[in-house]
This record gives sequence, structure tokens and C-alpha cells, in this order.
Amino acid sequence: MGRVSLYDGTPAWLVTRHEDVRRVLSDSQFSAEGGWRFQSSASRVAAERAETSFTVMDPPQHSYYRRLLIRHFTVKRVERLRPAIQAIVNSAIDEMIAGSRPADLVSQLALPIASRTMCHVLGVPYEDHQWYEERSEVRSLLDADPAEAQRATQDLLDYVDRLIDRKQRSPGEDLTSYLAAELLEPGLVTRAELIAILRLLLTAGHETTGTMIGTGTLVLLLHPEQLAALRRDQALMGPAIEELLRYLSILHSSIVRVAKVDVELGGQRIRAGDGLIAAPAQANKDHRKFPEPDRFDIERDASGHIAFGFGVHQCLGQAIARLEMKVAFEQLLVRLPGLRLACDPADLAYESSNLISVRTLPVTW
Repeated sequence: MGRVSLYDGTPAWLVTRHEDVRRVLSDSQFSAEGGWRFQSSASRVAAERAETSFTVMDPPQHSYYRRLLIRHFTVKRVERLRPAIQAIVNSAIDEMIAGSRPADLVSQLALPIASRTMCHVLGVPYEDHQWYEERSEVRSLLDADPAEAQRATQDLLDYVDRLIDRKQRSPGEDLTSYLAAELLEPGLVTRAELIAILRLLLTAGHETTGTMIGTGTLVLLLHPEQLAALRRDQALMGPAIEELLRYLSILHSSIVRVAKVDVELGGQRIRAGDGLIAAPAQANKDHRKFPEPDRFDIERDASGHIAFGFGVHQCLGQAIARLEMKVAFEQLLVRLPGLRLACDPADLAYESSNLISVRTLPVTW
């Protein structure tokens, strides 16, 4: 770990060692409250506007909201989504097969799967997906104009406010309807709090998972011996997904904390009020935890990775993301056994904001 300077000269600590990152994310001496002060200019503005989100709260406040939500995200509850996700994946593959070749697996498969899944879960009309994804992208760009980030954030909050109104008038079998009835109407959360929760679920759930499906497919295609092993034995699918999550760790700089007291960390003296940027991507490539960390190996024990964070704030929707990835990769293996890259890997372009992802992925079969 070491000292870094932010865009405005504010100093912070960049924490990269696996052991240190886990401590920062689980030790009560480090706070999530006020961490937005150590993000980019655009992220700072967006976070200030959405500060009612439980993601920027510490226990016991954070624990209260997480307990209200967690039952909707258990592995058992999420498994009920399998038929819907299976239908979404197969529909996306059908559309891709029916189109021309080469196809862009990112825009034609990975992102639609993630978007349609979140729309299904939250009861959001799929025809709205491009509108809210564009605003979500503005919020995620490290170099976005702060005024644009603020407008995008407000647009999303207003959209969710209207969505809650619709679901209260005409509830459905979706999470927005359930939370409005179970939490808002009995007064367990305020309207502003529910808006912040649903905005987070809407925007966080599609881009990250879509990126993992698209960029994860690229990693598999670039490691044909690993892909062949997975085709021979799909019992390796679970370990393969964990290794992809470790190997890619697409969230690389967005977890920020503030030291509440003077504390020693990684041989450094951290002062109360110092900001810390926890870097999951670097922690998941720590050779002390994962030998030969730059080698992709689906038979590796990747348990202990922190692609979904760690501690009380770890990703609430991780079971949904894992299920989407599992179904998507399973169906790609079965339905497109000859799937291959349709370009030179050196010609691929990548996005690098809060997420690291391949922009397009031309494939044929």
C-alpha cells in the first residue's frame, strides 16, 4: 500500500494487499460513511446526492437496512429465478444466431442478459433499459463532468420514484412491488431510502454482470485448454466462475473507507480521517493468497477472492450475478460449441472507468 493523490490533490491510501483489503472492509475502525470524499469528482457529486443509500452507512444503521433486504437475495430465493434467467439467456442466443456473423457478444448477448434480468427482478419495462443505462454509465465514468453526473443521478432517482408510484397503484410479482408493500407502506423505510435502494439495484446489477459475462467469455476463448476442460466436465462451472471473478475483478477502485482512529495497517501509520481506496483487483492478484495469480486456472481454489467485496458491505446481489453467469456460460457451451473469436485479440478495445471491460467482442461459431 502507498500514498496517492486524487484529482484535486487530496491524499489517500491505496490498499492492494489481500490481507489489508479484507481488514479495511471488515474492521470497524474503518468507516464507509464519508468515503465518497475520496472518489473522483463525478463519483463524489453522485454519491453526495444519493447519500441516503445504506451502502454509505456503518452498523448499526447499515445492518438495519441489510436485514430488511437480505431475504430477497438468499441463494435459495434467487434459485427461483433460474427459469426466467434460462428463458432470457436462450432468447438472447436465439436472436444472436438469427442475426449476421460476426456478432458482438457484448451488445447482443452479455448486456441484454444482465439488463433483462434486472428488469425482470425489479419490474422495470425493458424498453426503458437504454435510457437508464446511459445515465448509469455517466455516473461510472471517472472523468465525467460533475454536473452531468449530478443530472444523471437525479434523473435515475426521479425514475425510481415514478416506478414506486406505479407499483403501489398496480403491484406485480417483482421486487419493487414487494419492497413498497413490505417496507415503505409499514414505515420501515422512508421513500427517499427506498428510492436510493432501488436506484442502486437498478444500476449496479446490469453493467457489472454484463461485463463479467462478456469479458469472462473472452477469457475462456483466450484459454482454449481451460475451455475444453469445461466442455468435458461442466461440474467445473462453479469453480470456473469463481476463478473468473478472481481473475477479472472488474471493480478496481470504487471501494473507499475513512479511518475513524489512528491505526497501523500494512506497516503504515494511518491517521484518523485518512481516506483509503481498497483495490479488489489488485488484492485478488496477491501472490501471497493466490500463487501464480496472473495464471487463469479453473481448477484453482479461488475461494477467498473479494470480487464482491468483503465484510458487512459485500455485494447484496452476488447470488443473482453468479446464477446469470452460470446459466449464460452453460448455454453458450451447449448451443454454440464452435464459438470462437472473429478478430485478432490485439484489436480488441477496452473500457476502463470504475469497471474494466471489453467494449465489443466479435464472435462467430
